[in-house]
Amino acid sequence: MDFNIYSPVEEIHHPLFAEKHISVFMKRDDMIHPFISGNKWRKLKYLLEAAKTQGKDHLVTFGGAWSNHLLATACAAAKSGFKRTAFVRGENVSNPLLSLSRMFGMELRFVDRESYRDKQKLFAENYGNDLRAFFIDEGGASDEAAKGCAELIDELEEEYSHIFCASGTGTTAAGILNGITNHRLQTQLHTVPVLKNASFIEEEIGKYLLRPAKFILHLDYHFGGYAKTNPELLSFMQAFSSSTGILLDPVYTGKLVYAVFDLVKKDAFKSGDKILIIHSGGLVGLLGKI
Repeated sequence: MDFNIYSPVEEIHHPLFAEKHISVFMKRDDMIHPFISGNKWRKLKYLLEAAKTQGKDHLVTFGGAWSNHLLATACAAAKSGFKRTAFVRGENVSNPLLSLSRMFGMELRFVDRESYRDKQKLFAENYGNDLRAFFIDEGGASDEAAKGCAELIDELEEEYSHIFCASGTGTTAAGILNGITNHRLQTQLHTVPVLKNASFIEEEIGKYLLRPAKFILHLDYHFGGYAKTNPELLSFMQAFSSSTGILLDPVYTGKLVYAVFDLVKKDAFKSGDKILIIHSGGLVGLLGKI
């Protein structure tokens, strides 16, 4: 698969930012690919290379019913010639994301939530004797994924005071932190977990850091939990999209951008600061919420 990408940086203009004398930009990873979207492309890059190097031809992965990772893996596998299977957490349901995953040839195997907790055991019980099967954790979480996400920093042409990203597994944040460290930047990373009670993300991020690094975790913008939303968030997303021409999704980037606006209102930044928001894609998630 060709891993050349197109991900421009775009300035976001808003009266609030002008009033506070800050500049806000967005790294448009949503433009990399419509289905292998945003950070999913970066996470899968080295995982697919590892699978090929090890002579594997069957990707086995995991996710919830609205997991962008499942769709991205299905499409990437189709483009790269891998067989693809996913264990889906919870009851057998149908939605646009799962339908698209099936269109890309992915076999979906629904499992109860208790069994789903031990993914390594699920893989071993079903594919332990299959020497062609390659394990990919939920969300692509891995050292390879963090390595791919670190390359985002290589692409930046200027330095920012703050970088914001959303977190599900923490792998993207860890990769960006590694990139910041590698370039010896003074940039402060902020991450917005989209799950409720997500303080564990701090430990998850630490698993993939090449060396210790400081970051800020914003725990109050989950809107009820993973894939949960409310009228306030949806209204904010509509207002943002209608004024910028940029779509957000309700699972990750809607909550992320809401957090940035809220923190700006609360004077969390200094005059003259430059903020970069990472748009991690996943726009198919809109189909279940609008």
